[in-house]
Amino acid sequence: AHEVGRGFSPAGHAGSKDPAYVPPSQAPTITSPALLTGAGMILGTAAYMSPEQARGKAVDKRADIWAFGAVLFEMLTGHRPFAGDDVTDTIVSVVSKEPDWSALPSAVPAHVSQIVRLCLRKDPKQRVGDIRDVRMALDGAFESTAPHVAAVVAGRTARAGLGWTVAGVVGVALVATLIVWAPWQPTIAPPETRVEISTPATDSPTSFALSPDGRWIAFVASGEGSSRLWLRSLATTATQPLRGTEGATYPFWAPDGRSLGFFAAGALKRIDIEGGIGLGIPRILAPALNGSGGTWGADGTIVFAPALTSALMRVSASGDAATPVTTVGPLQQGHVSPSFLPDGHRFLFYMRGAPDTAGIYLGALDGARPVRLTSADSAGLFLSSGWLLWARAGTLVAQRFDPTMPALTGEPVAVADGIADDGFGGSVVSVSATGVVAYRTGGANARQLTWVARSGMTLGTLGAPDTNNQLGPRVAPDGHRVAVARTVQGNQDIWLLDGARTSRVTFDVAFDWYPLWSPDGARIVFRSNRTGGGDLFQTRGAGTGREEPLGATGETKTATSWSADGRFVLYNNADSKTSTDLWVLPMNGSSAGSENRSAVLLRTPFRDAYGAFSPDGRWVAYMSNESGRPEIYVRAFVMPGAAGGATSEAARQWQISAEGGNYPLWRPGGRELYYLSPAGEMMAVPVAVTGATLEAGTPTLLFRTNIYGGGADAQLGRQYDVSPDGRFLINAVVQGDAEPITLIQNWNPEAAK
Repeated sequence: AHEVGRGFSPAGHAGSKDPAYVPPSQAPTITSPALLTGAGMILGTAAYMSPEQARGKAVDKRADIWAFGAVLFEMLTGHRPFAGDDVTDTIVSVVSKEPDWSALPSAVPAHVSQIVRLCLRKDPKQRVGDIRDVRMALDGAFESTAPHVAAVVAGRTARAGLGWTVAGVVGVALVATLIVWAPWQPTIAPPETRVEISTPATDSPTSFALSPDGRWIAFVASGEGSSRLWLRSLATTATQPLRGTEGATYPFWAPDGRSLGFFAAGALKRIDIEGGIGLGIPRILAPALNGSGGTWGADGTIVFAPALTSALMRVSASGDAATPVTTVGPLQQGHVSPSFLPDGHRFLFYMRGAPDTAGIYLGALDGARPVRLTSADSAGLFLSSGWLLWARAGTLVAQRFDPTMPALTGEPVAVADGIADDGFGGSVVSVSATGVVAYRTGGANARQLTWVARSGMTLGTLGAPDTNNQLGPRVAPDGHRVAVARTVQGNQDIWLLDGARTSRVTFDVAFDWYPLWSPDGARIVFRSNRTGGGDLFQTRGAGTGREEPLGATGETKTATSWSADGRFVLYNNADSKTSTDLWVLPMNGSSAGSENRSAVLLRTPFRDAYGAFSPDGRWVAYMSNESGRPEIYVRAFVMPGAAGGATSEAARQWQISAEGGNYPLWRPGGRELYYLSPAGEMMAVPVAVTGATLEAGTPTLLFRTNIYGGGADAQLGRQYDVSPDGRFLINAVVQGDAEPITLIQNWNPEAAK
């Protein structure tokens, strides 16, 4: 229908240099990716599309009447009724905003203004039903008013004779419109199509995102090396890895499609994109201990989940101090996977928690109390056509959603079965502004606890392959039992594996993980959000005793090492100002430590984490990114505030790794240090001590792993351990071909009912 507007300039803009004017040929035009033919198919110029067409519904002649009304409004005012900087903004305007009716010149007859309004009713049932009615209303309307309209327009353009030209053009446009539409035939809705996109292997199957214009898809895959972001054009088969995105998860696009946000190495980052190529090195926007989804608003505001157990935060796309926009309350395990609604102020997110609390919520930037929309197994995503998509019991479902109420209406319809799920409530689907829907089938990659010799030979397995988010295996001092965090029926707890026997250790409805054995094997320290943050707790008797808090400050803590004499526990402490610091907690033998006696062992402007005591308790190995990338260092352990503590001794450090490293662990006996390279290789470095001096040898590759999370600082904690007899226990990903990503074009949910 927008072809009617070709061949002439709108009123007030014939030869105009008005910067607000955009010629129709340059208006944002929606093209679909070449899913079938390899060539883009023009679906319409966004500024002239009716709301039902923008939402992907079947259209009839009332869509053409809408387009005519848009052209007529533009002729009379010199401005489009629905404008935007790009396709996304224009569609949002068409679907949710009203034209500036005050822009109609006062000299325009009232019945003409009314017919324009009737042509631009968003509900097609309330719109003019036939173009003949429009012709009758406009018949002779400009014969007496054209000079007055011309005077209004001429004042804008300083061209006195333009008014008569405009009136003539309107008349010509009407005749042309009637010629085009008189033999009108109903439009047949295009058929729904589904195609599959194959990707390299991935340990994060739900980490993918369609660009707003539907031309690109970003996804996480390993390919030949470590896991990173890849870009694929949907019009060709071109696939490109993005340099500097190693360890990336949960990508999301800027509204203009020129940048990607993602999480890696304990931070929210952005990388700018041009032509499918990443521009430069990704920039850090904010700390994110274990980033779990983000969304990018049109005004440059990013809302993101810095950790699985935290509230949502907001930050500028240019980077500044992050501030909270939600609050994690009792029985809530954290807020993840936010996504903005078209108004750019409200957003959907998934609240983790007890069954009667968890689900999809609607929040707002002003901190208004979130509204629960529905129970769900994943975050929800809103389609501009008025549908909410989410996962329920392995099925991708859709239900009508009216953001103005806000409430779900009607009955859910099934979109696809066997949907991949990250197990944390993250989004399982992505959509573009053009209506393309993307999802992936298949469960999360199973993980198998695997015993490996120093040579790399597989010695056996422990338990069965597990998709229940098996995390952080720790071998007990007796060498037989293994503590691990597992999610069963939506609740994550500490479990014990003892040969063929599996038993639960913690029983709270909160989120419990990162187990750590005491040297005598009688207690386990772990992290839990049952007090609202990420505080440390301990349980006695491996599940038969009480679960006691080790102080409660609300900060996120992760216990990483317990000294062999049982006196001290090292833990990471997340700090909004200094990233992550190393703290030490005195344990006083078998009694719970006092949080008031915790002390900072190492605080720098950098990320310092994963501290590990040497077997003799004299040294601490840890990871720091002070050089610009994670490396392994060692320093002497001097309890802060201890009498006679040597300041110079405590400040000295030795670098152990050579080309990056994470997750250090001492060999039993203390003569060697293990760590993971960025590529997930198990490395070993000989260590010798002479007096107060430590000498480190050359790092040696022991074996390549297929460890969960790889060697990047993916905020998952150390996914390996070493038994007293020197065997490695690896939380290995069971490799297999990644399930393809499915794209749906011309989705018609009404037909699915």
